[in-house]
Amino acid sequence: MGKFDNRIDIYIDNAAVFAQPILNHLRMLVHEACPEIIETIKWGFPHFDYKGTVCSMAAFKSYCAFSFWKASLLPDLHHLTGEDKPQSMGHLGKIYSVEDLPGDDVLITYIQNAVILNKEGIKLPKKDALPKLNLQVPDDFVERLIKVPVAGINFEKFSYSQKKDYLEWFAEAKTEATKNKRMDNALEWITEGKSRNWKYER
Repeated sequence: MGKFDNRIDIYIDNAAVFAQPILNHLRMLVHEACPEIIETIKWGFPHFDYKGTVCSMAAFKSYCAFSFWKASLLPDLHHLTGEDKPQSMGHLGKIYSVEDLPGDDVLITYIQNAVILNKEGIKLPKKDALPKLNLQVPDDFVERLIKVPVAGINFEKFSYSQKKDYLEWFAEAKTEATKNKRMDNALEWITEGKSRNWKYER
């Protein structure tokens, strides 16, 4: 049996009702594809590792997503991992129910191929040469950072990805009230030197 992480049990239990059967099914398929897989939480959502990250899944307000870490290197006979897929939606697109998933055999084959890449030590091409996009910090959040200098200093010290996590969280807010609440929470966490997903970090 693979190594199960009870934090993923909690993640699934806290997910929306529609998402729970999807997440449970994906989890089952991953372990069926590779019994040696190890579960963990990274960046706030479930990941599955075997000699490195293999794949991940996540639940959002109205859909679920499933992604492969080395998708660009996988044989893609069923056109699941094309570069045209929006990455925020995962490589299977928005998943609203178990019926939206590819057949079990198809998905298991993709997972097994992803495991083989890690087993053979095949790495993704380095992206060092690719420039990082400039992060646009909303004016209303800049004003908050100015009022709390410690938060401003800490935010500047954050890595590119840590800053990006916060800014994407703000951008995903459906209402102005939600965005303001998230910014207030973020200001408090950043003042304490915490990243967006500090609750899941060890």
